[in-house]
Amino acid sequence: MKSKAYARAGVDIDLGNRVKADLPRMLQATHRPGVLGKIGGFGGLFELEVRKYRQPVLVSSVDGVGTKLKLAFALDRHDTIGQDLVNHCVNDIAVVGAEPLFFLDYLGTGRLEPRVFRDIIKGFAKACAENRCALIGGETAQMPGFYAPGEYDVSGTIVGVVEKSRILDGRTIRPGDAVIGLASSGLHTNGYSLARKIFFERLRFKPRTYVPELRNTIGDELLKVHMSYGPLIQKLLKTSAGRQGIRGLAHITGGGFVDNIPRVLPKGCEVIITKGTWEMPPLFQLIQAKGGVAEAELYQVFNMGIGMVLLVAADQADRTLRAVHAQNHRAWLIGQVAKGRGQVRVV
Repeated sequence: MKSKAYARAGVDIDLGNRVKADLPRMLQATHRPGVLGKIGGFGGLFELEVRKYRQPVLVSSVDGVGTKLKLAFALDRHDTIGQDLVNHCVNDIAVVGAEPLFFLDYLGTGRLEPRVFRDIIKGFAKACAENRCALIGGETAQMPGFYAPGEYDVSGTIVGVVEKSRILDGRTIRPGDAVIGLASSGLHTNGYSLARKIFFERLRFKPRTYVPELRNTIGDELLKVHMSYGPLIQKLLKTSAGRQGIRGLAHITGGGFVDNIPRVLPKGCEVIITKGTWEMPPLFQLIQAKGGVAEAELYQVFNMGIGMVLLVAADQADRTLRAVHAQNHRAWLIGQVAKGRGQVRVV
């Protein structure tokens, strides 16, 4: 029976069912060994192959995309948002050495737009397949009157696994260790409230304004997909340099270097980051030159071109850098660990 009264109230169940009809095909492409059951059940099923591990530890994380969504709304581009979210979550569990197992998404909107919905889900599926992470379910909520027309919110939950003896928790980090920075693709998913204020209010750009310094429109530059470091980290941890040298990892998200690196530092250590040791992307150079923000604050808001930090035994730093470069990732030696009280100094 057609749910006409509910549809007139703003929730079209029949439309939702039609839009979701194509989901099994898209999600099937992400499946990996361990996925059980069919799409659309009350819960997603995943069987962990425990025989592969001595002491498997599950690792979970949940996140959103923040106000980067405002750019997607303005440009009517929605195929990258799902990728941003999956990659962010993959990176968050990669810092403890975990590989992803499965992912679940949430999408809330006032009115379900079929094209937008499909683009978002395609983004989820693309990134899940690239990260060998099964997309096993999710929730789509139609909430008329709750969101502005044309807007929505997304969040995601990831679960991964790591061998207990190989958890990277930073406890072995010590003064003298090297700090290696992995290049970011842009702002990733943090700092957009300030970036939007700088570019669209202070500099009066429009999302489709072409910026010569960037060789790109500002909208396309800001929508660049959050880079996933998960596959790279898994490969590094299988090399002798990675196993022997990597002592801690920090995903440089909201809070920049200043707030994220201390999350993995043991007592008695601090990190000194040396400016000018990596290639700062033009986007951050533009923010630095025209943003009207104190330099110290920039390093506490943005990733400044470094999306992941590796804290590595000094005698393994060169080998680790070579291993990263061999995987076609840009990386630099950007600092060192020193005696201190858990802070980060950018000098």
